[in-house]
Amino acid sequence: MTTNTILLILLSLILAGVLSYLQYIFKAKNQTKTVWFLAFLRFLSLFGILLLLINPIVIRKTLELFKTPLAIVVDNSSSISFLEATKQAKETMQALQQNAVLQEKFEIQSFQFSNTMEPFSQLDFKGNQSNIDVVAKNLKSNFKNKTFATVLISDGNQTSGSDYVFQFDPENKVYLVAVGDTTTYLDLKISQLNANKYAFYKNKFPVEVFLQYAGKQNVTASFSISQGNNVVVKQSVSFSASKNTATLNLLLPADKVGLQMYQAKISSNLTEKNRYNNVKNFAVEVQDQKTAIAIVSAIDHPDIGAFKRAIETNAQRKVTVVKPNQINNLRDFNILIFYQPTAAFKSVFEGAKNAKISSFVVTGMSTDFNFLNQQQNDLNFKMSGQSEDYLSVLNTDFNLFATDDIGFDAFPPLQNAFGTIAPKAGLEILLSSKIRVMNTNAPLLAFAENENQRTAYLLGENSWKWRLQSHIKEKSFEKYDRFIDKIIQYLGSKAAKKPLVVDHERFYNAGESIVISAQYFNKNYEADDKARLTISLLNKKTKQQTNYDLLKAANGYKVNLDGLKAGTYQFTVKELNSNTTYSSSLEIIDFDIEKQFVNSDIERLSQLASQTSGQLFYPSQVDKLIQTLLENKDYQTTQKEIVVKTPLLDWVWLLVIIALLLATEWLVRKYNGML
Repeated sequence: MTTNTILLILLSLILAGVLSYLQYIFKAKNQTKTVWFLAFLRFLSLFGILLLLINPIVIRKTLELFKTPLAIVVDNSSSISFLEATKQAKETMQALQQNAVLQEKFEIQSFQFSNTMEPFSQLDFKGNQSNIDVVAKNLKSNFKNKTFATVLISDGNQTSGSDYVFQFDPENKVYLVAVGDTTTYLDLKISQLNANKYAFYKNKFPVEVFLQYAGKQNVTASFSISQGNNVVVKQSVSFSASKNTATLNLLLPADKVGLQMYQAKISSNLTEKNRYNNVKNFAVEVQDQKTAIAIVSAIDHPDIGAFKRAIETNAQRKVTVVKPNQINNLRDFNILIFYQPTAAFKSVFEGAKNAKISSFVVTGMSTDFNFLNQQQNDLNFKMSGQSEDYLSVLNTDFNLFATDDIGFDAFPPLQNAFGTIAPKAGLEILLSSKIRVMNTNAPLLAFAENENQRTAYLLGENSWKWRLQSHIKEKSFEKYDRFIDKIIQYLGSKAAKKPLVVDHERFYNAGESIVISAQYFNKNYEADDKARLTISLLNKKTKQQTNYDLLKAANGYKVNLDGLKAGTYQFTVKELNSNTTYSSSLEIIDFDIEKQFVNSDIERLSQLASQTSGQLFYPSQVDKLIQTLLENKDYQTTQKEIVVKTPLLDWVWLLVIIALLLATEWLVRKYNGML
């Protein structure tokens, strides 16, 4: 307590004593024991009230020691096992964790990683991907604004995520322990193969292949792509110590409809340690029809280019940009996108109605809303000439097709005329609009169906900014383009409404996330939240059958089938209450990306050590690593003074005591007839 507080407490004692003396002793004719007792009670009450007003604070100072954090992170992916380095990784981890001197100097925190990073538990080296980038991000988050050291035990081979060399904080040293064989072996491999998932019957589809060679000899390798026993393409590729990469651009014929399996292979007459990376399987689904889409616009706008690029990421789609007066035959197109229609679009609108062609209407500041009111019966527009910015709000009850939230709430606003948009019966709203923080309850993205003609409405321009924002967040256009593809797929489908809708890919690479989603609708075509969905999978080769339940998700039901072995599977999704079923098949292509390496990536580990001013060690140098950590003067235990201020008295109990004292005083006075 401060000197002022102590003086106030002494003054309170004197003041309480003086007041109680004046009230009882000074005036009393007979100073009996009762009078003295009452005076004492009054003294305590007054002193307690004064203490409440002073509220004395006790300051306690303690010293606390803070050690520098040391993050020990070990690679738990299957590449460690493939390189026969599991013993090295375990022994290195154990030596660091159990070192008493390190424990005394550092606050040790242990982690393991494969495709994600998590607290250290038990190493099994079964992770199907290595993502060192996620380690960098998690460490930055866990030790924000702190000085810390990192020990990374890994082979340095990364199979997913961004380039990890430049992702770690350069202000905090990273010490690398390179496990696995560091010897450079002669190796030929297919490092990457790019092919579209879809091709079209009687056309040719491109395949891009990246080949790598590690070795000092001159080698002539044979590269081939085969389908079953039939070799589709074959050619020779030469390598040397200076020419260690090659890129092949090939065109393969799509002469069969359906899912076509291919195998790419590179070989030579030299002995290689790892031949697993010489082969890569891939699949292409050959379609016999292509969706033709016309973007009809009288103006130039960035939205048009964004729509074209997003739609054509699916090779099944072909987009043509035309002006309203340039369309000769509407039947050449399956879907029409009317971008900011005006009276010049009249003949095109009428032709689309007669031909029952589905359309996608996009409005903006150049739209003639009076004309639009005349051409459709789904929305009623009462718009002014003033512009307004509209943000999007996702409707989680939307059920026309399965869609995920791709970050709509963070997307930039769309610009449209200010006014009232009144939806009519039958309109399904996926996105509603809001102006700043106020919900308008008006549609922003909506869908309608009339006499087997489907229409989508996007009520605002500048959606190209959505695609850009999605790329900034996801480092890829994939999520946004997939969202647009689902809209086009819905518009292009003429099938009758089905009670059970299942969304899945026809083939997956082994190790990828395999998610099958489904929606079930009742007789009124409303999403049924009480549906019970199961899926039964049959491996066509082994005849092994497994069953799973689909779990409730935001927009329907989902099941995660990660971990399935490569092969062809026949599956059936069934709704148990109604016995409604959906049957199809999927192919899991044999591919283990973790088996593509023959040694540790010492070059990149060395780059990371240099980037963070750390060092690279080997498992035999663990003692040297420990000594380096202990001798580093940047990692010192700091002592901090902790000041804790607490009230001397608990005011609640003090109030109770004062109340009891005053009550006792009143009862004594009452008993002795002194009131």
